[in-house]
Amino acid sequence: MTDRQLTLIIGVDGGGTGCRVAVGTIEHGILAEAKGSHGNVSTNLEEAVHNILNATKAAIKDAGHDVSQMEHAVAHLGLAGYTGPDVGRRVAELMPFGKSVVTEDTTTTIVGAIGEQDGFVIALGTGTIIARQRAGIQTCIGGWCYQVSDQASGAWLGHGALEQTLLVVDGILPASPLSDRMLAKLGGGAGIVQFSLKARPGDFATLAPDVVETAASGDAIGARLMQRGADYLQSALTALDYHPRDVLCLSGGVGAHYAAYLPDEMTQNLQPEKGRAVDGAFALAMRAGTR
Repeated sequence: MTDRQLTLIIGVDGGGTGCRVAVGTIEHGILAEAKGSHGNVSTNLEEAVHNILNATKAAIKDAGHDVSQMEHAVAHLGLAGYTGPDVGRRVAELMPFGKSVVTEDTTTTIVGAIGEQDGFVIALGTGTIIARQRAGIQTCIGGWCYQVSDQASGAWLGHGALEQTLLVVDGILPASPLSDRMLAKLGGGAGIVQFSLKARPGDFATLAPDVVETAASGDAIGARLMQRGADYLQSALTALDYHPRDVLCLSGGVGAHYAAYLPDEMTQNLQPEKGRAVDGAFALAMRAGTR
Protein backbone atom coordinates (compact mmCIF):
# COMPACT_ATOMS: atom_id res chain seq x y z
CA MET A 1 0.00 0.00 0.00
CA THR A 2 1.49 3.37 -1.01
CA ASP A 3 1.83 6.49 1.12
CA ARG A 4 -0.61 8.15 -1.26
CA GLN A 5 -3.27 5.58 -0.45
CA LEU A 6 -2.73 6.18 3.28
CA THR A 7 -2.80 9.99 3.05
CA LEU A 8 -5.84 11.47 4.72
CA ILE A 9 -8.25 13.18 2.35
CA ILE A 10 -10.40 15.94 3.85
CA GLY A 11 -13.40 17.63 2.26
CA VAL A 12 -14.90 20.69 3.93
CA ASP A 13 -18.22 22.35 3.25
CA GLY A 14 -18.26 25.63 5.18
CA GLY A 15 -21.69 27.27 5.23
CA GLY A 16 -23.23 30.25 6.91
CA THR A 17 -25.20 28.13 9.36
CA GLY A 18 -22.76 25.27 9.88
CA CYS A 19 -19.85 23.33 8.44
CA ARG A 20 -19.52 19.66 7.54
CA VAL A 21 -16.26 17.77 7.18
CA ALA A 22 -15.67 14.41 5.47
CA VAL A 23 -12.47 12.45 6.13
CA GLY A 24 -11.16 9.38 4.35
CA THR A 25 -8.46 8.01 2.09
CA ILE A 26 -8.00 7.56 -1.64
CA GLU A 27 -8.32 3.79 -1.24
CA HIS A 28 -11.40 3.69 1.00
CA GLY A 29 -13.24 6.93 0.22
CA ILE A 30 -15.12 8.71 2.99
CA LEU A 31 -14.67 7.01 6.36
CA ALA A 32 -16.29 9.50 8.73
CA GLU A 33 -18.02 12.86 8.88
CA ALA A 34 -18.57 15.53 11.51
CA LYS A 35 -20.55 18.73 11.78
CA GLY A 36 -19.58 22.03 13.35
CA SER A 37 -20.79 25.58 13.76
CA HIS A 38 -20.69 28.18 10.99
CA GLY A 39 -17.88 28.24 8.43
CA ASN A 40 -18.41 31.59 6.69
CA VAL A 41 -14.94 33.11 6.42
CA SER A 42 -16.19 36.63 5.77
CA THR A 43 -18.47 36.79 8.80
CA ASN A 44 -15.69 35.80 11.21
CA LEU A 45 -12.55 34.23 9.77
CA GLU A 46 -10.94 33.08 13.02
CA GLU A 47 -14.16 31.61 14.37
CA ALA A 48 -14.88 29.83 11.08
CA VAL A 49 -11.40 28.28 11.03
CA HIS A 50 -11.80 27.21 14.67
CA ASN A 51 -15.15 25.55 13.90
CA ILE A 52 -13.80 23.77 10.83
CA LEU A 53 -10.77 22.42 12.69
CA ASN A 54 -12.88 21.16 15.57
CA ALA A 55 -15.15 19.28 13.16
CA THR A 56 -12.12 17.96 11.26
CA LYS A 57 -10.51 16.59 14.42
CA ALA A 58 -13.77 14.90 15.39
CA ALA A 59 -14.10 13.28 11.95
CA ILE A 60 -10.48 12.09 11.97
CA LYS A 61 -10.96 10.44 15.36
CA ASP A 62 -14.20 8.81 14.21
CA ALA A 63 -12.36 7.50 11.16
CA GLY A 64 -9.92 5.75 13.47
CA HIS A 65 -6.94 7.94 12.68
CA ASP A 66 -4.70 10.16 14.76
CA VAL A 67 -5.18 13.93 14.61
CA SER A 68 -1.43 14.36 14.07
CA GLN A 69 -1.96 13.00 10.54
CA MET A 70 -3.51 16.34 9.59
CA GLU A 71 -0.07 17.71 8.78
CA HIS A 72 0.18 15.25 5.88
CA ALA A 73 -3.47 15.49 4.76
CA VAL A 74 -4.78 16.85 1.49
CA ALA A 75 -7.84 19.05 1.91
CA HIS A 76 -10.28 20.93 -0.27
CA LEU A 77 -12.32 23.58 1.50
CA GLY A 78 -15.38 25.07 -0.18
CA LEU A 79 -16.31 28.04 1.96
CA ALA A 80 -19.11 30.55 2.15
CA GLY A 81 -17.70 34.05 2.33
CA TYR A 82 -14.77 33.22 0.02
CA THR A 83 -14.24 36.49 -1.84
CA GLY A 84 -11.05 35.75 -3.72
CA PRO A 85 -7.46 34.44 -3.61
CA ASP A 86 -6.44 36.70 -0.72
CA VAL A 87 -9.03 35.12 1.57
CA GLY A 88 -8.09 31.69 0.27
CA ARG A 89 -4.43 32.26 1.14
CA ARG A 90 -5.31 33.48 4.64
CA VAL A 91 -7.45 30.40 5.27
CA ALA A 92 -4.80 28.04 3.89
CA GLU A 93 -2.14 29.61 6.12
CA LEU A 94 -4.29 28.93 9.18
CA MET A 95 -4.90 25.30 8.29
CA PRO A 96 -2.47 22.61 9.56
CA PHE A 97 -2.94 20.37 6.51
CA GLY A 98 -0.14 19.26 4.23
CA LYS A 99 -1.97 20.68 1.23
CA SER A 100 -4.99 22.99 1.33
CA VAL A 101 -7.04 24.04 -1.68
CA VAL A 102 -9.55 26.76 -0.82
CA THR A 103 -12.41 27.82 -3.08
CA GLU A 104 -15.85 29.33 -2.78
CA ASP A 105 -18.59 26.91 -1.78
CA THR A 106 -20.09 27.26 -5.25
CA THR A 107 -17.37 25.05 -6.71
CA THR A 108 -17.91 22.19 -4.28
CA THR A 109 -21.69 22.49 -4.46
CA ILE A 110 -21.72 22.12 -8.25
CA VAL A 111 -19.38 19.12 -8.23
CA GLY A 112 -21.40 17.50 -5.45
CA ALA A 113 -24.73 18.08 -7.20
CA ILE A 114 -24.01 17.16 -10.83
CA GLY A 115 -20.45 15.86 -10.92
CA GLU A 116 -18.77 16.64 -14.23
CA GLN A 117 -21.90 16.75 -16.40
CA ASP A 118 -23.33 19.88 -18.01
CA GLY A 119 -26.22 21.44 -16.15
CA PHE A 120 -27.52 24.12 -13.85
CA VAL A 121 -27.47 24.11 -10.07
CA ILE A 122 -29.54 26.21 -7.69
CA ALA A 123 -28.39 25.60 -4.14
CA LEU A 124 -30.32 27.43 -1.48
CA GLY A 125 -29.38 27.12 2.16
CA THR A 126 -28.55 30.10 4.32
CA GLY A 127 -27.22 31.75 1.15
CA THR A 128 -27.77 31.47 -2.59
CA ILE A 129 -25.77 29.69 -5.29
CA ILE A 130 -26.94 29.84 -8.90
CA ALA A 131 -24.56 28.26 -11.39
CA ARG A 132 -24.07 26.75 -14.83
CA GLN A 133 -21.54 24.08 -15.70
CA ARG A 134 -20.87 23.72 -19.39
CA ALA A 135 -17.91 21.89 -20.95
CA GLY A 136 -16.20 21.86 -17.56
CA ILE A 137 -16.49 25.62 -17.10
CA GLN A 138 -18.47 26.93 -14.12
CA THR A 139 -20.30 30.25 -14.32
CA CYS A 140 -22.04 31.68 -11.26
CA ILE A 141 -24.19 34.72 -10.59
CA GLY A 142 -25.79 36.22 -7.49
CA GLY A 143 -25.00 35.09 -4.00
CA TRP A 144 -22.86 38.15 -3.30
CA CYS A 145 -23.79 38.11 0.38
CA TYR A 146 -26.92 38.33 2.49
CA GLN A 147 -26.66 42.08 3.02
CA VAL A 148 -26.98 42.96 -0.67
CA SER A 149 -27.93 39.72 -2.44
CA ASP A 150 -28.79 36.06 -1.69
CA GLN A 151 -32.36 36.38 -2.94
CA ALA A 152 -34.54 33.27 -2.46
CA SER A 153 -32.19 31.90 0.23
CA GLY A 154 -33.13 30.73 3.68
CA ALA A 155 -31.84 33.98 5.21
CA TRP A 156 -33.78 36.01 2.66
CA LEU A 157 -36.99 34.09 3.38
CA GLY A 158 -36.58 34.46 7.14
CA HIS A 159 -35.91 38.19 6.89
CA GLY A 160 -38.86 38.58 4.53
CA ALA A 161 -41.15 36.79 6.95
CA LEU A 162 -40.26 39.26 9.70
CA GLU A 163 -40.58 42.26 7.41
CA GLN A 164 -44.04 41.15 6.29
CA THR A 165 -45.08 40.36 9.86
CA LEU A 166 -44.29 43.92 10.94
CA LEU A 167 -46.53 45.14 8.12
CA VAL A 168 -49.26 43.02 9.72
CA VAL A 169 -48.53 44.64 13.08
CA ASP A 170 -48.89 48.06 11.44
CA GLY A 171 -52.25 47.10 9.93
CA ILE A 172 -51.01 47.25 6.35
CA LEU A 173 -51.40 43.54 5.66
CA PRO A 174 -53.92 41.05 7.03
CA ALA A 175 -52.64 38.52 9.55
CA SER A 176 -51.81 34.99 8.45
CA PRO A 177 -50.66 31.77 10.10
CA LEU A 178 -47.06 32.72 9.24
CA SER A 179 -47.26 36.16 10.83
CA ASP A 180 -48.97 34.66 13.88
CA ARG A 181 -46.17 32.13 14.16
CA MET A 182 -43.45 34.80 13.88
CA LEU A 183 -45.07 36.96 16.56
CA ALA A 184 -45.48 34.02 18.92
CA LYS A 185 -41.98 32.69 18.30
CA LEU A 186 -40.15 35.98 18.79
CA GLY A 187 -42.33 37.76 21.35
CA GLY A 188 -44.31 40.24 19.31
CA GLY A 189 -43.15 43.19 17.22
CA ALA A 190 -40.64 44.37 19.81
CA GLY A 191 -39.16 40.87 19.98
CA ILE A 192 -38.77 40.81 16.20
CA VAL A 193 -36.85 44.07 16.32
CA GLN A 194 -34.54 42.85 19.08
CA PHE A 195 -33.93 39.58 17.22
CA SER A 196 -33.14 41.36 13.95
CA LEU A 197 -30.63 43.75 15.53
CA LYS A 198 -28.41 40.84 16.59
CA ALA A 199 -29.23 38.21 13.96
CA ARG A 200 -26.69 36.80 11.54
CA PRO A 201 -27.78 35.40 8.18
CA GLY A 202 -27.86 31.92 9.73
CA ASP A 203 -30.24 33.15 12.43
CA PHE A 204 -32.68 34.50 9.85
CA ALA A 205 -32.37 31.20 7.96
CA THR A 206 -33.72 29.29 10.96
CA LEU A 207 -37.10 30.87 10.16
CA ALA A 208 -37.15 29.67 6.54
CA PRO A 209 -38.81 26.30 7.35
CA ASP A 210 -41.78 28.24 8.75
CA VAL A 211 -42.12 30.09 5.45
CA VAL A 212 -41.86 26.91 3.38
CA GLU A 213 -44.33 25.00 5.55
CA THR A 214 -47.00 27.69 5.77
CA ALA A 215 -46.69 28.54 2.07
CA ALA A 216 -47.37 24.92 1.16
CA SER A 217 -50.55 25.14 3.25
CA GLY A 218 -51.75 28.21 1.37
CA ASP A 219 -50.51 30.98 3.65
CA ALA A 220 -50.70 34.25 1.68
CA ILE A 221 -47.53 35.80 3.08
CA GLY A 222 -45.50 32.62 2.79
CA ALA A 223 -46.69 31.87 -0.74
CA ARG A 224 -45.94 35.43 -1.82
CA LEU A 225 -42.38 35.19 -0.49
CA MET A 226 -41.81 31.84 -2.19
CA GLN A 227 -43.12 33.19 -5.50
CA ARG A 228 -40.90 36.25 -5.28
CA GLY A 229 -37.94 33.98 -4.70
CA ALA A 230 -38.95 31.79 -7.64
CA ASP A 231 -39.30 34.83 -9.91
CA TYR A 232 -35.75 35.82 -9.06
CA LEU A 233 -34.48 32.29 -9.73
CA GLN A 234 -36.23 32.26 -13.09
CA SER A 235 -34.57 35.55 -14.05
CA ALA A 236 -31.19 34.25 -12.90
CA LEU A 237 -31.49 31.06 -14.94
CA THR A 238 -32.47 33.10 -17.99
CA ALA A 239 -29.39 35.30 -17.49
CA LEU A 240 -27.27 32.12 -17.47
CA ASP A 241 -28.73 31.05 -20.84
CA TYR A 242 -30.87 28.24 -19.46
CA HIS A 243 -32.92 26.24 -22.00
CA PRO A 244 -35.90 23.98 -21.22
CA ARG A 245 -34.04 20.74 -21.97
CA ASP A 246 -31.08 21.61 -19.77
CA VAL A 247 -30.49 19.65 -16.58
CA LEU A 248 -31.53 21.54 -13.45
CA CYS A 249 -30.69 20.49 -9.92
CA LEU A 250 -32.32 22.16 -6.91
CA SER A 251 -30.32 21.50 -3.78
CA GLY A 252 -29.79 22.77 -0.25
CA GLY A 253 -32.27 22.91 2.59
CA VAL A 254 -34.55 25.32 0.74
CA GLY A 255 -33.81 24.66 -2.95
CA ALA A 256 -36.09 21.71 -3.65
CA HIS A 257 -39.11 23.55 -2.23
CA TYR A 258 -39.02 26.04 -5.12
CA ALA A 259 -39.88 23.40 -7.73
CA ALA A 260 -43.60 23.99 -7.20
CA TYR A 261 -43.19 27.73 -7.83
CA LEU A 262 -41.06 27.60 -10.99
CA PRO A 263 -42.65 27.37 -14.46
CA ASP A 264 -43.05 23.87 -15.91
CA GLU A 265 -40.61 24.53 -18.76
CA MET A 266 -37.85 25.07 -16.22
CA THR A 267 -38.50 21.92 -14.24
CA GLN A 268 -39.13 19.41 -17.05
CA ASN A 269 -35.56 18.10 -16.76
CA LEU A 270 -35.22 18.41 -13.00
CA GLN A 271 -32.88 15.86 -11.45
CA PRO A 272 -31.99 15.07 -7.84
CA GLU A 273 -28.55 16.04 -6.63
CA LYS A 274 -25.96 13.30 -6.95
CA GLY A 275 -24.35 14.31 -3.69
CA ARG A 276 -23.86 17.09 -1.20
CA ALA A 277 -21.39 19.96 -1.20
CA VAL A 278 -19.19 18.03 1.23
CA ASP A 279 -19.15 15.14 -1.26
CA GLY A 280 -18.00 17.59 -3.92
CA ALA A 281 -15.29 18.90 -1.60
CA PHE A 282 -14.09 15.37 -0.88
CA ALA A 283 -14.05 14.49 -4.60
CA LEU A 284 -11.96 17.59 -5.34
CA ALA A 285 -9.62 16.78 -2.46
CA MET A 286 -9.22 13.27 -3.90
CA ARG A 287 -8.38 14.84 -7.24
CA ALA A 288 -5.78 17.10 -5.60
CA GLY A 289 -4.34 14.13 -3.73
CA THR A 290 -3.68 12.14 -6.89
CA ARG A 291 -1.82 14.86 -8.74
